Amino acid sequence: MGKKRKKPVQRYFDYSLLFVTIFLVGFGLIMIYSTSSYTAQMESGNAASYFIKQFLSTIIGFVAMYVTYRMDYHKWQKYSVLIYVFALGLVFALIPFGSTANGAKRWIRFPVFGGVQPADVSKFAVIVFLSALICGYGKKVRKLKYAVLLLGLSAGIQGIVVYIISNNMSSALIIFAIGFIMIFVAYPGYKIFVALAGVAVAGFAGLYAWISSMLQSGKMTDNFRLNRILVWVDPEKFASGKGYQTVQALYAIGSGGLFGKGLGKSLQKLGYIPESQNDMIFSIICEELGLFGAVCIILVFAVMLWRIAHIAQNSPDLFGTLLATGVFAHIAIQVILNIAVVTNIIPNTGVSLPFISYGGSSAVVLLAEVGIVMNISGKIKLEV
Repeated sequence: MGKKRKKPVQRYFDYSLLFVTIFLVGFGLIMIYSTSSYTAQMESGNAASYFIKQFLSTIIGFVAMYVTYRMDYHKWQKYSVLIYVFALGLVFALIPFGSTANGAKRWIRFPVFGGVQPADVSKFAVIVFLSALICGYGKKVRKLKYAVLLLGLSAGIQGIVVYIISNNMSSALIIFAIGFIMIFVAYPGYKIFVALAGVAVAGFAGLYAWISSMLQSGKMTDNFRLNRILVWVDPEKFASGKGYQTVQALYAIGSGGLFGKGLGKSLQKLGYIPESQNDMIFSIICEELGLFGAVCIILVFAVMLWRIAHIAQNSPDLFGTLLATGVFAHIAIQVILNIAVVTNIIPNTGVSLPFISYGGSSAVVLLAEVGIVMNISGKIKLEV
């Protein structure tokens, strides 16, 4: 009898993820021009200034995506410690070199490349470093004490440093949440996570009741984070002050109706919503494209997350699964938080909408992460 022929092996490539990414980036550029043209014209006399900056960042981002796609994802495990330390160093560099904007020191400005937000690099560093740590610890991760230790060594330290130095609680929470989800995937038990979720819900309910009682006075406090919660509970009471942006965003969403006013025809972007091209860009999407357009964008994000989850489930090894899971968590958390903030489901946290909001370093990091996921997809074997 002759030898059995080996079945030919083909490599998988997720074209759906690539097309969805290109669509979101292209749509984001259109919306950035639409939302920022009035502000840009008033500030610099060039209506396309924000668009041009974001377009250049996007080019760099696609180059980064191509590089990470061509690079074997296993190499990230080798350099994980170096990447983590570099991210920490970049955050510490804010102390002498940080640029202050809107009362926060969160950017490092460069003459040619513009600003870099170290918190964006920290999110990527935690994904790589925690993936490597979990793989290094192996079966020990099944024990709760080691799972907690790994979470603290990676997301815990990075998040605390980001919060203390840049006073950026939203990014610190996102970093911790990314690590939490990755540990959730790696840790076999679920009782502890259910218990933590119960404690969080109970704490949230208690906080809401306490804040509601404070609202009776109608006064703001000296704590700006507490003020954000007060605004969240009753934005109209503070519509002329801290609640102005939230109320205007809700006006934009409500005025869009089912199909919107039409692309470029928003009124709220004409100075009513400050820096509408940033965190509040989803409200302008709702105003110009309506509920239908907003739901379509949410569905596009859902397709992207579905493809990333599919790649994570079919990755040839644990490290690839964890990397893809981290990218999934990063994108999903920011999409959910941004939309929840704009619709006033949660207090304002200053979270950008991935691939759509204005922000160069965020675009570059996110596209680089997508490139890593596509490299993982290329290692999936298909037998024919």
